[in-house]
Amino acid sequence: MPLKRIEAANFTVFEDISIDFCKGLNVFIGENGMGKTHIMKLLYAACWASKHDVSFSQKSTMLFRPDQSNIGRLVNRRKNSNNTAHVSVDSDRAKLGMVFTTRTKKWDAEVRGKEKWEKQDLTSVFIPAKEILSNAWNLEAAVKMGNVEFDDTYLDIIAAAKIDISRGADSAERKRYLEILQKISTGKVTLLDDRFYLKPGTQAKIEFNLVAEGLRKIALLWQPVKNGTLEKGSILFWDEPEANINPKYIPVLAELLIMLEHEGVQIFVATHDYFLSKYIEVKRNQDSAVRYISFYKNEENKVQCEIAERFELLEHNTIMDTFRQLYREEIGVIMKNAQKSES
Repeated sequence: MPLKRIEAANFTVFEDISIDFCKGLNVFIGENGMGKTHIMKLLYAACWASKHDVSFSQKSTMLFRPDQSNIGRLVNRRKNSNNTAHVSVDSDRAKLGMVFTTRTKKWDAEVRGKEKWEKQDLTSVFIPAKEILSNAWNLEAAVKMGNVEFDDTYLDIIAAAKIDISRGADSAERKRYLEILQKISTGKVTLLDDRFYLKPGTQAKIEFNLVAEGLRKIALLWQPVKNGTLEKGSILFWDEPEANINPKYIPVLAELLIMLEHEGVQIFVATHDYFLSKYIEVKRNQDSAVRYISFYKNEENKVQCEIAERFELLEHNTIMDTFRQLYREEIGVIMKNAQKSES
């Protein structure tokens, strides 16, 4: 049951935008502040709203964390925009919508299509940009007491990672994923007394906070794969997977994403990385479902999106633009040094 489309009007940075997704790997690119993570959070909230006891509006509020949990603060604040926000998410079976204004209190938005939406199973995992498992111990209690504030992406990934991993034998596909993850992170993730550790082979376990952050981010994927949360029909959201990861691991990361897509996991990735974007192109198969979605601002300073099936076909591509600029500057330096040598 893949997510097919999202529409947002007067919501955060968006005045009016609609995006169609593919059933496989959707790669978001664009400058900071273009709303890539906002779209992923809305989609993730919609996935949670497929549960009968979760509200689309409340989950969205807990993901965005506006002041005083007031969803009305998520209305676009451009000078000429009206005071009503509209959001809708389509799957291949149903449509879920939400309407609220600047005067809406808390998360008391009008939600439409909830009954039919709940007849789906939209199991999802959201991996945020910052690694959090090293701080998992007692974090949920601290948030509830108001001592610290994290949005629900951090609390949810901790909860997903704590799911019992002892159930049943690993499938052949799951073993392949785990072998790749173990190769990168040099060990297996274990949970003991509400704390996470990395266990490298026969060596003693290592506290998660003593492991390099880049390796912790890769290892973070171990738990949802191992416990079966990420399998055919599920949805993965991953914000900046390349952050703090050595470039030599990027090809393996791209291969893992393509493998998950091939096995029926729908994936949404937001990235600023040239190597990840290009390696996805290199690692994809002829039958791979991959879509690149570029967020940019038009001449009227409105956030728009461009969609292409190939990375190099995007006209609005800040990653490629920067790469070309670096190439031109590097050639300029080489030419300048050559002229100095000749003189």
